[in-house]
Amino acid sequence: MNREKIIEAFSFLGEFMSQFQSFETEKKNLALNEEFYESFSSAIYAAKIHNGWFEEKQVRRSILAISEWLTKDILSNWTSDYPSATDAKRVAVIMAGNIPLVGFHDFVCVLLSGNKVLVKLSSDDKVLLPLLAKVLIRLDEEFKDRIQFTDARLENFDAVIATGSDNTSRYFDHYFGKYPHIIRKNRNSVAVLSGDESKEDLIALGDDIFAYYGLGCRNVSKVYVPKGYNFDPLFEALYQYKDVANNKKYANNFDYYRALFLMGGNKMLENGFILFREDDSLASPISMLHHETYESVELLKLDLESKKDQIQCVVSSLNISDSFNLGQAQCPAVNDYADGVDTMVFLINL
Repeated sequence: MNREKIIEAFSFLGEFMSQFQSFETEKKNLALNEEFYESFSSAIYAAKIHNGWFEEKQVRRSILAISEWLTKDILSNWTSDYPSATDAKRVAVIMAGNIPLVGFHDFVCVLLSGNKVLVKLSSDDKVLLPLLAKVLIRLDEEFKDRIQFTDARLENFDAVIATGSDNTSRYFDHYFGKYPHIIRKNRNSVAVLSGDESKEDLIALGDDIFAYYGLGCRNVSKVYVPKGYNFDPLFEALYQYKDVANNKKYANNFDYYRALFLMGGNKMLENGFILFREDDSLASPISMLHHETYESVELLKLDLESKKDQIQCVVSSLNISDSFNLGQAQCPAVNDYADGVDTMVFLINL
């Protein structure tokens, strides 16, 4: 199956997915709609049955974000520097379930590299991708031989891409270490503030914090602030995200950690839906944001460099290498590979 045909199919899939930005988005005149529109609409709502974090708004956000890079131009430009695999291998992809369709990029990479994909879905995200795979097969029957899903023990594969926690990564290393592999562990994202950010900048930062309720590795879990930083403007800007507390699972997290840290006599700030706690750890619980004071930007850059294996991305209005603008943490380019490992190079060199 040549790459041009794969790109064409994915670009059609992207156009199909672009219809689901919101309930009010206009339905397009696509032949695929007769067979798949209603079933995919239903799947968006059904996703929450399997995972209480998958509110409709979050699911639609993920679908739209993917559709924006599933275009012929973007896919062609992205893959133009990569040759296709000469001998198709079977690549097992073990997907996480923290945010909707979080493993879709790996799924696309395997197919675009010229390999076959064996998907092990998370029980938390098992509704959407199988239906999208059916759309691809409807577009081109050759995908039937290249896409397989399994709930059973993984067998008959040549390489592994697995995403999970630090704990599950040890399991992955034990069972899959003898195969060519990419095994991803926990990572977190951070923001570096100067104190001169505008209200609009801080509102944008709120999206980096609260998108997908903070469950993604690209969500900001910690902010670095200069000495004497005034948190009032940040609290005011973040207030427009207060609706996150309408999600029962998020609210339960907030109530639990608020009670836990109050009983422990810990110092913290809170505004009814997020807790601010001074802590040197990069990882913070859902509904909590860690903060740490820095003395100089140059020293902070050295500290961040020393922790680069723990950090997925940095957002800042300051001049920090490889950082994203505030509000752009959830907008990676198609070649912004997770953990900085080029998935396509790995796949074509199997």
